[in-house]
Amino acid sequence: MSGAHEQNRKRRPPKMFLITADVKVQDQLEGTIRLQRGFICQEQDLSKSRGDYLWVKVLDNGTMVKLERKFLQEVPSDLSGLLEPVSDLDARLKLLTNPRKLQQFASLPLDTPLWVHMGQQGELAEAELKYIGPLTRGSSPVYFGVQLKGSAAGKGVSNGSYKGQRLFTCPEACALFLPVSDISFRHWSRNGCDPQDFHQHRPSSPPQAQAYVYSGEARFCDLLPGRPLTGMYVGILLDDPVGNWDGHYKEERLCHIPSQAYGLLLPITKVSSGTQQSLTASILRPAPPPVTKPGPTSPSALAPKVALLPPSRPALKPPPLPPPKPTQKPLHAPPLPPLKPRSPTSPTAAEQLQNTNGVHGPLSPLRSPDNPRAAGENGEAGLEGELEVGSMVEVNDPPLFGVICWIGRISGIPEPVAGIELDQELSAGTDGSYLGERHFRCPANKGLFVKLRNCRRDSRFPAPETPVNQVERCNSIAFAEWGSERVEEHTPPVDGDEARELYHGWKRGIQGHLNSCYLDATLFSLFSCCSSADWVLFWPSDPDTDQNSSQAQDLLRCEIVNPLRRYGYVCASKTMALRRLLEAANSDMGFTNQEKDPEEFLNKLFQLLRVEPLLKIRLSMTQEPQECHLYQLFPPTLAPSPYSPLPQSSLDSPIPLFSPSSNRMRVASVQALLESSFLHAGLKFVEAPSCLLLLMPRFGKDFKMFDAILPTLSLDITDLLDDTLRQCSICQAVAEWECLQCYEDLDIMPGRLKQYCPTCNTQVHSHRKRTSHSPVKVRIPKGPWTGPLHCTRQRMSLFAVTCIETSHYVSFIKHGPLPTDWLFFDSMADREGGENGFNVPRVKACPEVGRYLSLSEEELSRVDAASLQEPARRLLCDSYMCLYHSPELSLYK
Repeated sequence: MSGAHEQNRKRRPPKMFLITADVKVQDQLEGTIRLQRGFICQEQDLSKSRGDYLWVKVLDNGTMVKLERKFLQEVPSDLSGLLEPVSDLDARLKLLTNPRKLQQFASLPLDTPLWVHMGQQGELAEAELKYIGPLTRGSSPVYFGVQLKGSAAGKGVSNGSYKGQRLFTCPEACALFLPVSDISFRHWSRNGCDPQDFHQHRPSSPPQAQAYVYSGEARFCDLLPGRPLTGMYVGILLDDPVGNWDGHYKEERLCHIPSQAYGLLLPITKVSSGTQQSLTASILRPAPPPVTKPGPTSPSALAPKVALLPPSRPALKPPPLPPPKPTQKPLHAPPLPPLKPRSPTSPTAAEQLQNTNGVHGPLSPLRSPDNPRAAGENGEAGLEGELEVGSMVEVNDPPLFGVICWIGRISGIPEPVAGIELDQELSAGTDGSYLGERHFRCPANKGLFVKLRNCRRDSRFPAPETPVNQVERCNSIAFAEWGSERVEEHTPPVDGDEARELYHGWKRGIQGHLNSCYLDATLFSLFSCCSSADWVLFWPSDPDTDQNSSQAQDLLRCEIVNPLRRYGYVCASKTMALRRLLEAANSDMGFTNQEKDPEEFLNKLFQLLRVEPLLKIRLSMTQEPQECHLYQLFPPTLAPSPYSPLPQSSLDSPIPLFSPSSNRMRVASVQALLESSFLHAGLKFVEAPSCLLLLMPRFGKDFKMFDAILPTLSLDITDLLDDTLRQCSICQAVAEWECLQCYEDLDIMPGRLKQYCPTCNTQVHSHRKRTSHSPVKVRIPKGPWTGPLHCTRQRMSLFAVTCIETSHYVSFIKHGPLPTDWLFFDSMADREGGENGFNVPRVKACPEVGRYLSLSEEELSRVDAASLQEPARRLLCDSYMCLYHSPELSLYK
């Protein structure tokens, strides 16, 4: 029996605990280990646990310690996964005090309506539950996948996928994965809203309607359609997101409510008013508490939010609202900071109580011909950036956003007034007129007149007087969670399935920041899956004399290339450091913040690294070879004719082809472009390059000589090499002559290099049509050469293509031997946060482009351009630079 009991004990899952107090533990190796109250830990080997002590592994920091049992509170096995993702340690302990509620959350049915807390400010948003469980296979933390609704839609992080794995399906940017501490039930009572959660500052049980007061602005007051006997109802735009009404009743719109969370529809008997204004401007406020002693009253604490409404406007006054019942306990307004001392010319407290917009703030100077000295009449400190026509502002709380279109004086108003065009319609709005006089023009119901001092800058945008230095921001703590590690050890690239697994997904590749896409796409193309450019990482340099070169090489190797190949991700702060070095070395302030081209970046980078040029090209047999890193292709003088006869399409073509017509795509291959460029310029490679970077001919987006450029998968450069054996185009003997005019001759396969042995050269140019040709002697190695020539062709393989569209660079990477082994990389595929947020890089598989690259020029020209899928269209129509390499030669570089 004891043996069976011991076996069962070993089989049971380990217990989980929460640490209930801050504890210090002494460890022989680690020294003092501080454990915080709320840390979660897992029971370890029971054989080592004795008496009042227990060996546990602390999941929050990975340490193994022995703790007294009195500091451990056991967590039920079915609840531990819910607590693990909760980062707030106090919240963990509080959650554990109500296990029944936790179990209730764990068993929620899908599509349950919820409140969720999102962002650093814990903004409350509507959502529906779509998933409960771990985010990755084998993990234990339990998350709640929700689909954001209402005004929060589009503020999520994905479409229901996490790291490439689909957990549920919803529209793009509408999914969030949250711990249990960030979700709340969304229950509604007849009298109002009941958001329940575990936080102390929110009610944990349904409040009684008589004991809780909601404040807001009345937008509707009338009988409900089809229900005249139920009495008057009031539709309210609430100050806080605790509502459940969208402004409609039985599919009929009663008023405009921007979000269901801010709307409430109540019987008029349950509404009290704090002002005597017309209904469209009434503010619902709790009755002020009884005051035993007279004292100063905060003018903004009780003041209503009132827009200026023309007095001649038709009255929409409902019956007088009854006062609150004596049993009501109104909520006290939160304390406000003390007001600044007023100057004698400041508005009186009574005026502010009557006219304030509910927000205490300094007055804004007036820019009006009616009052040129208004800026000096205000004794309070003005806004550092003055409000003027064109300023983006907000009024009321919750705010209404808009743009100031007019500032001036209105009869009967003793202070400056701003005319605002709102972002959204307002039932009390105008078309820019007030009392029949037009001050500006805007759509109906979007104009609002408010006192200028009640306007404040639009809080959705950073203040212009404190712009963020985006260059310095890369080195700030804000980038900490996006950081990447330094890797000293040389890390060769991976390929095939391993490369796809490493790079695929969001937050993969190189993070973009501040116009860095030219650099991100180029570096990812060069180093992610290919080692042919690795020699630049180890080019010998002297740290004493070439400190900048050594620093740049170390940064490129250990901070960018090695981490990219090991972890699949590099943060923008690493590339910003490289951009700083380029900027310093070239006295060009644009490298850290301006758009550049890949060729400019590579040229400056290789100069900084002081490496040997990649290419050696001879202009003619009599001149010294020229050295360069890249080569710009030029279009041929003879463009492909859309009317030339085409061979029959192969039966196994992977893409349906259309019969020849005059509206075919104009297509050129990289092979043809390279041969034409070299032949017409009289160029030859002095030696076969290990890495060949070719810039495509481009003339802007509005004019293109070619509709598509086909990146040749295997580029044959045999006939472009200087001082090497070449085959005669006719008899395969050693060629000694080549002819530019024959290249363009329509009778002998135009667009192909023509080179001849002496015999064939004489015969071809004996024809009367070709007597004017001027064949050129080519260089060949010395020695007697007779008979047919059998030699290995010198070919280079395509390993990446960089593309550009609307000033944004992306890249396609060949990551394996299969035709479908292609990845697509965008360093700025998405963004988290606004102007001061972070770009999210993404790498995804795009095997479909391999089908198009297998076509010939003729076959591709007959593909319907409208049928091109997005990845293939970008690759074929927007290519900027094609990258080739010779793996065999790169070993000797």
